[in-house]
Amino acid sequence: MGSGKSIIAKLLSKALTINSIDLDEYIEKQQGKTISHIFEESGEVKFRKLEHEALKEIMNGSDDFLLAMGGGTPCYAGNDKFLKQNDVISIYLKTGIKEIVKRLTTEIDKRPLLKNLDEEEREEFVAKHIFDRSYYYMQSKHVVTTDGKTPEAIVNEIMSLL
Repeated sequence: MGSGKSIIAKLLSKALTINSIDLDEYIEKQQGKTISHIFEESGEVKFRKLEHEALKEIMNGSDDFLLAMGGGTPCYAGNDKFLKQNDVISIYLKTGIKEIVKRLTTEIDKRPLLKNLDEEEREEFVAKHIFDRSYYYMQSKHVVTTDGKTPEAIVNEIMSLL
């Protein structure tokens, strides 16, 4: 959340001339609802089930693609196993807590898990989630630190890894 996955995926897919899929957008299109609405209406467990099914569907497709996943995706329903496949290049965009909170302030209404928290609570929430999820994040084949870098610099760094 807030690491720039969607922006980087779009720029990278353009640079590599490969199709880009944003998992959240894919789910929203499938369900005809926003992620926020799914969370509010059905809760996180239902969302994670939808997310897993969508990921499975995308990963079983035959075309090459670049996938931007939500921050929780690799942590639920065995989704991390998809990322360990030999033909998958997984990249963790590692972003500092303060940087994430700063980036998220402009889009709080779109973030159901952060919507009702003040700034201090948001920072604590982000820190806890990064800590809880770090095991899964560090399973990525590559880690790219994003703090203080432009999206273009991050894309160039990723391209040098491929």
